Amino acid sequence: MSKSKSKKKVVLSKKENKTAAKTKVAPTTSRRSRTAAKTLNDEKLLFNKNNFVLITGGLVLVFLGMIMMLGGSMPDPNTWDPDIIYSTRITVIGPILILAGLVIEIYAIFKK
Repeated sequence: MSKSKSKKKVVLSKKENKTAAKTKVAPTTSRRSRTAAKTLNDEKLLFNKNNFVLITGGLVLVFLGMIMMLGGSMPDPNTWDPDIIYSTRITVIGPILILAGLVIEIYAIFKK
């Protein structure tokens, strides 16, 4: 009781043969490779060079403001000198530099 496996034959009519010969079929390519190549070539960075320069400048200003706010220690622990603790460099210039750096950071992020 063995069934013989016969190969199927495809019979085309003359009309189908002519249309098949006229139409050219493009070679198949993987869908995955086309989409991967497309996204790599079409992908742009979110920030350009100007944004990175502004971000770096803002970070430098914040860091400089932090450095300016350092200090305020007394030379002698037994003396109190309000001019050292409440100096303009520590209370005004340092915070202004930090705020300016943060404003530049925000501008650099939102600049298109």
